[in-house]
Amino acid sequence: MSSNIDELVFLHQIAAPCHLAILAESIGLKTRIVKHAAELELEKKSNNFYLISQKGAALDSKGIPLLVSRLVEHVPVALYQVERGSLDQESALLQGVRGLLYSDQRMDLMLTGLRKMVADELWYDRPLISKIFRRLVQQLDTRTEIPADTVAILQRLTNRERTIIQLVSSGARNKEIAQRLCISEHTVKAHISSIFRKTESRNRVELLRWAQTYQSHWELVS
Repeated sequence: MSSNIDELVFLHQIAAPCHLAILAESIGLKTRIVKHAAELELEKKSNNFYLISQKGAALDSKGIPLLVSRLVEHVPVALYQVERGSLDQESALLQGVRGLLYSDQRMDLMLTGLRKMVADELWYDRPLISKIFRRLVQQLDTRTEIPADTVAILQRLTNRERTIIQLVSSGARNKEIAQRLCISEHTVKAHISSIFRKTESRNRVELLRWAQTYQSHWELVS
């Protein structure tokens, strides 16, 4: 499996073995398990991906580990060993968490989710992503003046790139986008890299936020 991730760092604060780390190693990913939050070292020059266990963590009122708000500003973060019904998924997504792996999830689904997240995709239910996107777009005031630099970005986006942004915003993953547009996954990745560069987004979460803010203006900028 190809990945741009140097290492998966698991914050695993319970006594039970970290089975997800074993799964990750089975697909060729380098892993490191940390038992205490104080041991985490944010190496900004590295390309690590952080997975935080909900079990054993201090949580906020939404069920999200308190540590997440500090990490997401610097590194990609996902949550695992999440108990269903104990966490506000929408809050996690809007906070910047890449995805959720549930404690009762089948191993094959966990592995699929892990693959997607390290490939810079989100791992949430598609209806949730679509719901958030639609609601926030509806809240926008389209009469607000668009900054000149944003107009320039919108003008640089090709029609194909705009279509891909819409598909990403609906929750579609690379394979689904490729099938919908009759192109290869490699071509999809190339388009998404171009979109990231043009919108100054570092990942899908930032692109989703950008699209939430400006997609309603597309028809106003030719």
